[in-house]
Amino acid sequence: MTYLAYYKQIAKLGLPILVGQLGMIVTAFADNIMVGHYSTVALASASFVNNVFNVAMFCLIGFTYGILPLVGLLNGDRLAIGAMVRVAVRVNLIFSLIVMGLMTILYFCLDYLGQPPELLPTIRPYYLLMLAGMLPVCLTNAFSQWSYGIKNTVMPMWVILGANVLNIIGNYVLIYGHAYMPEMGLTGAGISTLVSRVAAAAVLAGWFFLGRGNAEYSAGWRRGSLEHPKTNPGKIWRTSMPVSLQMTFESGSFSVAAIMAGWLGAVPLAAFQIIVIIGTLGFCLYYGVGSAVCVLVSNHAGEGDVPGMRKAGWAGYHAMLAVATCSTFIFIFLARPLMHAFTDDSAVLIAAMALLFPLALYQLGDATQVTFANALRGTSHVMPMLWIAFVSYIVVGIPATWTLAFPCGMGLYGIILSFSVSLFLAGALFLIFFLRATRRRA
Repeated sequence: MTYLAYYKQIAKLGLPILVGQLGMIVTAFADNIMVGHYSTVALASASFVNNVFNVAMFCLIGFTYGILPLVGLLNGDRLAIGAMVRVAVRVNLIFSLIVMGLMTILYFCLDYLGQPPELLPTIRPYYLLMLAGMLPVCLTNAFSQWSYGIKNTVMPMWVILGANVLNIIGNYVLIYGHAYMPEMGLTGAGISTLVSRVAAAAVLAGWFFLGRGNAEYSAGWRRGSLEHPKTNPGKIWRTSMPVSLQMTFESGSFSVAAIMAGWLGAVPLAAFQIIVIIGTLGFCLYYGVGSAVCVLVSNHAGEGDVPGMRKAGWAGYHAMLAVATCSTFIFIFLARPLMHAFTDDSAVLIAAMALLFPLALYQLGDATQVTFANALRGTSHVMPMLWIAFVSYIVVGIPATWTLAFPCGMGLYGIILSFSVSLFLAGALFLIFFLRATRRRA
């Protein structure tokens, strides 16, 4: 295949994932706007609970990412893929219950986390609703990864977008008490989110079992574990856990950076939040391209085509650089209107505008590490991802954040600049091990 052919496949596979991710971002913005207009107490409570759950959710979602490369390695054997999905769903549910158990313990410690006492009556019911939503999130992502693995990225996109619309409508009805429903505030937002998550999981699971052309997949599910080395639970654990921990370390380093930004004061913390949210928009674009790279690399791995694996990885990086360049120009030239969407505080806007260079720089680092992390994931040789993430984000990233911010006297600028240190290091290590994994196959 020529590079042009790869670019077309990446666009075809990645665009629906990208649209679904942007839909989720729009829904998150809508949630915050609706809750914020309801009351400051509701907004503060939602912010606390969502930040608490961020790391846990990334951990769950990352664990489901082990499914996609295994689907590609089965090389189109539908019965084996169906059997593997059954095992993968069971393993992911067990993992979700473990994480939910830890979050339940944290629920009983809310009194000791230093939050204002007047927020706790609002925090508690919303926390429980977010806790209940972890299982459907697990199922939705598990069946989405299967769908991506068989090169159908459109169906999950429509399901995610539909769930987002349902969530927004539910928020409007339940938060404010429209359509003869009681006014429930933040609890109503939690119920709406839970219902939309359950609906998305039900639709994707129903499509797996009943969708046109999926009879062999569901037959493989019913037959259970076939005699295939890639359908056993141990293989799924070994493929999923490193990716899960990689995302946990990465999100954890950003959470620590937010804590350090808070040490600098309220204005730097607000500016930090704006920059990170804007940067998340870029990550959504990179995630779509990265998932397409993983699909193509895993398909070539299933065929034993090592040159194809490498070419797919480099084609993905070319496409990723183009996307990162576009997003960087958007952030630079539309920075002021983007930031005005979050605040009218002139001090916060001035602080955030001063961070455009480190924001643009870390976009390139993020694009690099997303590309080659997904290329490495596509080879199913994922164990190095665990220590690469630990070294890059924890051993190097967090000390770099503290050093640039405080001993070097760069403050918030140093915190955002430190993201480039960890992201470029991770990208370089992922590239080295992707080349090593493909060389070993050759």
